[in-house]
Amino acid sequence: MAFVIFLVPCFVVGTDMAFSCQDSDDFVGASSPGDIIIGGLFAVHSEMLHPDEEPIKPVIQNCAGFEIQVFLQTLAMIHAIETINNSTLLSGVTLGYEIYDTCAEVTKAMASTLRFLSKFNSSENAVEFKCNYSDYIPRVKAVTGATYSEVSMAVSRLLALQLIPQVSPASSAEILSDKIRFPSFFRTIPSDFHQTRAMTHLIYESGWNWIGVIATDDDNGRFALESFGVQAMVNNVCIAFKEMLPAYLSDSTFHTKVDQAIEKIVKEARVNVIVVFMRQFHVLKLFKKAIERNVNKIWIASDNWSAAVKISTIPNIRQLGTVVGFGFKSGDISSFQEFLRNLHEKPTENNKFLREYIMLLSVCAHLEYHDFQTCIANQSQDDLLENDGSKPQFWRDDFLNANVEPGFIHSTMLAVYAIAHAIKRQCKDRDCKDPSAFTPWELLEELKNVTVIDAEKEVKFDSNGDMSTSYDVLLWKEIDGHMEITTMAEYDAEKGGFIFEDEEKKKDFLALKKVQSTCSQHCRPGQVKKVTESPHTCCYECIYCPENHYSNQTDMDYCHRCNNKTYWAPINSTTCYRKTIYFLAWTDWFAIFLLFLSAFGVVLVLSICVIFTKNLDTPVVKASGGLTVCYIILFSHFLIFLSTVFFIDVPTEFKCKTRQALFGISFTLCISCILIKSLKILLAFSFDPKLQNFLKCMYKPIPTVVTCTGIQVIICTSWLIFRTPFVNQNFSIPRAIILECNEGSIVAFGIMLGYISALAFICFIFAFKGRKLPENYNEAKFITFGMLIYFIAWIVFIPVYATTFGKYLPAVEIIVVLISNYGILCCTFLPKCYIIIYKQETNTKSAFLKMVYSYSSKSAGSVAVSQVSLDSKSSSLQATISDSCKTGNDSVNGNCHFQVPGRPLIKGKILPKNDARTMVRKRVSSI
Repeated sequence: MAFVIFLVPCFVVGTDMAFSCQDSDDFVGASSPGDIIIGGLFAVHSEMLHPDEEPIKPVIQNCAGFEIQVFLQTLAMIHAIETINNSTLLSGVTLGYEIYDTCAEVTKAMASTLRFLSKFNSSENAVEFKCNYSDYIPRVKAVTGATYSEVSMAVSRLLALQLIPQVSPASSAEILSDKIRFPSFFRTIPSDFHQTRAMTHLIYESGWNWIGVIATDDDNGRFALESFGVQAMVNNVCIAFKEMLPAYLSDSTFHTKVDQAIEKIVKEARVNVIVVFMRQFHVLKLFKKAIERNVNKIWIASDNWSAAVKISTIPNIRQLGTVVGFGFKSGDISSFQEFLRNLHEKPTENNKFLREYIMLLSVCAHLEYHDFQTCIANQSQDDLLENDGSKPQFWRDDFLNANVEPGFIHSTMLAVYAIAHAIKRQCKDRDCKDPSAFTPWELLEELKNVTVIDAEKEVKFDSNGDMSTSYDVLLWKEIDGHMEITTMAEYDAEKGGFIFEDEEKKKDFLALKKVQSTCSQHCRPGQVKKVTESPHTCCYECIYCPENHYSNQTDMDYCHRCNNKTYWAPINSTTCYRKTIYFLAWTDWFAIFLLFLSAFGVVLVLSICVIFTKNLDTPVVKASGGLTVCYIILFSHFLIFLSTVFFIDVPTEFKCKTRQALFGISFTLCISCILIKSLKILLAFSFDPKLQNFLKCMYKPIPTVVTCTGIQVIICTSWLIFRTPFVNQNFSIPRAIILECNEGSIVAFGIMLGYISALAFICFIFAFKGRKLPENYNEAKFITFGMLIYFIAWIVFIPVYATTFGKYLPAVEIIVVLISNYGILCCTFLPKCYIIIYKQETNTKSAFLKMVYSYSSKSAGSVAVSQVSLDSKSSSLQATISDSCKTGNDSVNGNCHFQVPGRPLIKGKILPKNDARTMVRKRVSSI
């Protein structure tokens, strides 16, 4: 039902149009007969005049603003058709044409389209209403045009009723690629999608991100603005402002809107790049006003006006700044230029546009070049009718060629040739001199698959009806005082890149980058953008990248974090640096000093070993427990000194596991042997019978040493199995990595050290009890002092170790190991070495016995013999030794009175002097 409602007005309007025009042929701008007629729609005039009187009647009005560039497109269509007719392309079939002026108005374009839809050879030029147009033969087989996208959208919807092919050489709106809404529309240019992408690519490559956009308030302008906005967002380009100008010059608000747009441009001082999607007559008005306000910017031109000579020749155009734009790729148009040179010889009877142009030449002949152009553009058809015949005819050979826009001329000729090749395929098996040989919808199917040779390359329509040709990047450049439109580069629409012919043109492109058009200053490498309260992402502050972050490009949105913990970066960094690896190296002065101490300790151990070996049979060596025990103790000291080597240089798994186990087991072995010596000394000189019995039970040298050391072996083995030490990278220092051994388990480490401390404490107790034994042969007090050194060293070690970090942490442990090892070694062996070397007279058996006798006598005489008191908790033994034992004289018949109360074996018994001496000798031998 909607289909019928839509068509009825068309039919009525069609008939009414015939009545109001009286003669429909007067409506045609240019025509030529032929076997097959091709329609043409071009905006030869820029506006349609609107009457001021009321009411407005449905009468098609005359137009004003003669557009030279569009007039040249009509001539290009005519030239292409004449060239095809003079060739063998269609084998005797001639093409005719009917070209209409749309005056850039949808209304007038619709009226012209109704003529195309009218039935062929219909005397009334009426459009028949049908439900099925498959066999319908309209007036034309195809249409070339229209100039503007807004007009093409309206026209295409009408032509789609009969599926009449429409091939536009200039309508670039992206929406026209929609084959559902515009099934019969084709074009020989790329869509605005490629143009807006090329623009944003140019803006992005030039380093601009803060721009303004001015467009006409019509379908073409709105769709272009929408497409550009999407592409701008993708390329991080922000639109500072958008200004829309009325689509028609007759709009009463047009000049006010232009003033507002100029005011906005002046106000936005940071915006130095303006993108303009407008028709040529709009741009002309805008630029004249911009010149008056001394606006100097970079203007990015759309394909509508990028090659417009009438704009590039505006007086003082250079004051506007730089114009760079995108134009359709041009081909060889030399034949057309020759056609223009001979145009004055052509008849004007069937070409009202040519006749009007000649009249304009006559009216404006006295003016200079630009004023001449302005004069032509400002003349209305009504004015020309008043002056018709009053002016002599005048011709300017150079004017038309000077105003040629190669891209539009080439695309117009390409549109005609595409239609001609489709007709050729249709006429292969048909007699196309008969207008009913084929219908437009059949031609449409051929057009979808047609291929045209252009500049030795095959071009064809894609699935969207677009012809994917490239763009020329045009630069308006002042040469010899005149503004010339030069080709700076080529933009490949498929690959999305710029192609430069030579270095000189590339320099022109690079010169554009010198102009800044940004909302904020570019953030240098090492900085990052921080978005402000502005709604635009291009407006931001530049802040430094924090520590361990970097940025290596301009205007980065975020700082990259250094890849892993082995790299670092300072604030405001452009790269990451590898962290310095620290450990206690062999070459470190402190490590060398510690190694020297360890080496000296090894030498000291070996020296003591040599001294003891040479003095094997002396009482001092025997009193030290014999050579075997001394060797075991010295060997353990050697291993302890050796363990310090594993704390130095690069930590490895082997070193981490070995150093603590070696130290712990070696130190335990050393303390165990010293513990046995302490027990032996205490046992030898103890007169307390209960203590004697206890010490005799405890004194098991080999089992005791094996058991004590074995327990430490079990502790260390369990540690290595379950929580083994490992190499650790310490990142606590920002710019460094400290390689260190992680002990794996602090608890296990503490148990190992605690066990050694427990043994040392027991050893200290036993040694402390025997500290008053014979001076020159008494190890007990030196063992006591050695244990004190050990305790002091490790007590100090704990807080120092807990609060120290860095590469010198192993050195702390080395120091405490060396102190404790040196302390015990020196206290245990150096007094004996001193006696062996410097007091050899005391290192004899007789001297040794005499000193023991003296000690025994003093010890016995110091005991008070008064009473034996016993209570519930303890008992005391008191012994009295006669003075004769001290002096060696017999007090009673030459006997020594040795009375030990409470002791069953000798209680109340007087020992002979020789027996007392035997008792002392036994004790001495036990040492």
